[in-house]
Amino acid sequence: MPGPSQLDDPLYAGIAWSRYWRLMRWMTALTFMCIVAALGFLYYLHGLVSIHMYVAAAAGVGFAVLLTAALMGLVFLSSGTGHDDCIDDPVSRDISPDE
Repeated sequence: MPGPSQLDDPLYAGIAWSRYWRLMRWMTALTFMCIVAALGFLYYLHGLVSIHMYVAAAAGVGFAVLLTAALMGLVFLSSGTGHDDCIDDPVSRDISPDE
């Protein structure tokens, strides 16, 4: 029988979520640096072409980096707080019943 998650405790959950949002603030700053670097690289390679290419490139790079950061941050949050350990997984009992 799995135990309760540490995220059920409001104090611990507040600390964990503040760590997550601190990570997201840093990753937002890094995302802006990546966007500037990508746009600079595109300008260096192709010069001034259509503004639509630069807007699309900035949106694509920003979306990809922020989405990756958000999902990996949630993985770290779930694993670091022990939330992954508190689930009941009937499949794992079928695979290795000696646990």
